[in-house]
Formats: sequence, structure tokens, C-alpha cells
Amino acid sequence: MTTASEEASPAAQTRDLYDVISNRRDVRAEFTGAPMPPAALTRILRAGHCAPSVGLSQPWDFVLIEDSLTKSAFHSHVIGERRRFHDSLTTDRSRTFESIKIEGILESTVSLVVTYDDSRGGPAVLGRHASPDAGLYSVCLAIENMWLAATAEGLGMGWVSFFREDYLRGLLGIPDTIRPIAWLCLGPVTLMQQVPDLERHGWRDRIPLSQVVHREFYGNTAPHTPNTESIG
Repeated sequence: MTTASEEASPAAQTRDLYDVISNRRDVRAEFTGAPMPPAALTRILRAGHCAPSVGLSQPWDFVLIEDSLTKSAFHSHVIGERRRFHDSLTTDRSRTFESIKIEGILESTVSLVVTYDDSRGGPAVLGRHASPDAGLYSVCLAIENMWLAATAEGLGMGWVSFFREDYLRGLLGIPDTIRPIAWLCLGPVTLMQQVPDLERHGWRDRIPLSQVVHREFYGNTAPHTPNTESIG
């Protein structure tokens, strides 16, 4: 039995962090639609806003969506994009894809759209002059922070990417100068899958860590690393 002092120890906190990273899932089919605890939502948003950003530009905004009509309209758009992708696949891949659910828009409690404003931080963003995409990377870090925070809260989150930016701008009144990056589905879930959906449905297998670690220069792969990771 773990004592309070052990739970507060650095070792216990480290284990907790790695557990959260390992247990994070792209949730689609497991949402219950149960009410979202307001305090948990605030903590998740705060986690996103605490993300590192190039030049401290903080180029993100978070649009909270609970209106059923807005969700239904976006859902219809996503289903159309899903159909287009399905029709572009070979026969074998299309059969595999048919069983894969790509969103939980209508089932989740809250939707959260994350945007990118590349003008945030002024005309000279420190650290972005040689890496123009660093601001976009900052937004992705905010999304990952919220994803991990949601997992730590025992809540599910899923990233919907089957959309056209212009459509989402029009739906939510987002200015043309702002990019919508992600529509996130968020809320209580029945369970967190042990194996990521795309692996469970046979779309792709995870690449072992040993195949993506290089030593000193690209192509010099590292010695075999025990494949103990379960992150998905």
C-alpha cells in the first residue's frame, strides 16, 4: 500500500507522469456524454496555456463548443471528408478503414477548437526568424499538455483532423488570419483502451524505439533498446 509520503515523493511523481504518457489515447468511441467537471476543464485549459511557446508568443486560442447544432454541422462536414478519404484508398485499405471511427463529436461532452495566430508576440518573435513553423509547434505543445492533463483527470480526448480549415473558420467565425489547428473532443469515458485504435484495427503497427534512434548522425541507428514502451 502506498503511503501519502510515497505518493508525494519525486520517484512516485515520475512514475505517475510516465503512466499518464503511456495511458494517453486518441479517444473516439468511449465517450459517455456525462457532464464535464468545470474545475477539471479549467485545469486542462490552464495546462494548455502553460505550454512552452517560441518567444513566449503564446499563439493559441481555445474555443469551447457545447452547442448541439454547431457540433452536428461540423460532424456532417467531417463525415463528408471521411468519405472522400475512404474513396481514395485501395480496396484492401478501404475495408480496413471502414471499421475505424475517426471522431467522437456528437458523443463527447465538450468540443475544444485550438487555433494558431502567427501575429501573436509582435512583428519580431524571438526564436522564430530561422524557424517560421515554431509558432505552430508551440500550439501543438499546448494541445499535448491538455491531452496529458485530460488523461491525468481520468477524462478522454480525441483529435479530429478530418476537416477543411476554411469550413471551420466559417462555422466558428474565425478570422482569415487565424488557423484552426485541431477540433478536440473531450469528456468522461467508459474506459481508456489499452491498445490504440489504429493498432487494434490493423491500420498500422507501432515502430520500435530502436528504429528511430540515431547516434551522432542520421542513419547510424542506436543499439537495440528493449521494446517496453506502451505509449499510444
